[in-house]
Amino acid sequence: MTPRGKKLLATLLIVLVWLPVYALFVMGLAVHVLPRNVWYVSLLFYALAGTLWTIPIGLALPWMYREPGKP
Repeated sequence: MTPRGKKLLATLLIVLVWLPVYALFVMGLAVHVLPRNVWYVSLLFYALAGTLWTIPIGLALPWMYREPGKP
């Protein structure tokens, strides 16, 4: 696969699949967990949720920018 095709595929998967699924999961979890907790639990939850979505994207970046033919 060409580097341009890999970047396009990864971008589409991130924007059209990963982010909507992750956002819906976090919203559903927040609705069930946060109403019964104090403000600092909400702060911690949203800080973690706002950071954790980057992990799969960070794992995809080396694949996106790897030159063809390199392992």
